[in-house]
Amino acid sequence: MKKVVVANDHGAVELSKSIVEHLIARGYTVNHLGVYAADSVDYPDMAAQACGEYLAGGYEFGVVCCGTGIGISISANKIDGIRCALPQNMFAASMAKSHNNANFIAFGGRIEYQEPVLEMLDAYIDSPFEGGRHATRVNKIMSLEGGTC
Repeated sequence: MKKVVVANDHGAVELSKSIVEHLIARGYTVNHLGVYAADSVDYPDMAAQACGEYLAGGYEFGVVCCGTGIGISISANKIDGIRCALPQNMFAASMAKSHNNANFIAFGGRIEYQEPVLEMLDAYIDSPFEGGRHATRVNKIMSLEGGTC
C-alpha cells in the first residue's frame, strides 16, 4: 500500500486534517505526526520529524504544513535528501513532481490560495517524474547538499 508522512504545526491543524482525509480517500496509508491542536509548536521540529520518518524508508512522499508553508518548507529543504516544493497553484504543483521530482510538498494553513489545496495536491500526486534532462537537473540539485558558495 502507498504510504505518506504528514506533519504540521499549529498554523495548519485544519488544513492538515483535510489533507490526511483526502489522502486516505485516495487509498494512501497516512502517518500523521501531528499536531492536532492549536498549541504552539516549532515548524522546524515538525519538518525534521517528517523528513526523518520519510528518509527511514517506505514512503512515497511527504506533506508538511505551517501557517504559510514557507518556514516548514525551508526547514525541510535543509535536510539532505529532501526536495520540498511550496506550490501556489496546480501548474507549479505538477511541475514540482514532473520536473523536480519533489519528494515533499508544503502548504500554508493561513494562506488564501486561488486554487484549492487538495486540487494542487492531486496535481502533484498525479504527475509522473519525466526523467531525462530533468533527472540531470535533479542530480545537480542534490549535488549541492552540504556545499558552500
